[in-house]
Amino acid sequence: MSAKVVEVDTSNGSAELKPSWSASVVFRKRPVTSRWVDFEWDTVGITVSDDPKVVPAGPLEFAVGSDAQWRWDGERITLHPSEGEGYWLNLNSPKPCIFVMWRLEEGDAVPRPVVVTVSYNEAGRMLDAGDHVDNVPMPEPLRTALTTYTAAHYKPEPRKKVRRNDPFIEGAYRREPGSDAGRGRG
Repeated sequence: MSAKVVEVDTSNGSAELKPSWSASVVFRKRPVTSRWVDFEWDTVGITVSDDPKVVPAGPLEFAVGSDAQWRWDGERITLHPSEGEGYWLNLNSPKPCIFVMWRLEEGDAVPRPVVVTVSYNEAGRMLDAGDHVDNVPMPEPLRTALTTYTAAHYKPEPRKKVRRNDPFIEGAYRREPGSDAGRGRG
């Protein structure tokens, strides 16, 4: 799956080209047995496309068996070189996934996807902020494209050797002249 390359404005006025895909996010309203709520929302699927003609639309309601589901089209997954570590962590997890941060604003009938990302670190920051973040399995074509992008743009920082203080080497322990501190009890 090749990405559509989009031009993104940067803060200094120059433009930068970044790989981007269109994503359709599907939510399900699931009944729950609870004293406080009758149902809860969860993300049940994502369709990723490199078709540049997909326009934002939604929510479109449809039925799957006895479930009612809603689909939002035209969300974007855009890769950023600064998120390389997050992509690497996601790809090296047992089950790489796509993360969807969504909100259900007061008065809305259906949740709206706000951010769709493949960065493990970005999803963690959103969870730390208290946002709703769901994950769905990453399709193989996107995983292949993300692996190629990450290999080209992410270089792990070399580990620094940490010199630890060894309390047993000569001169590491100070004691006053005539003091018994640091000597055995014998």
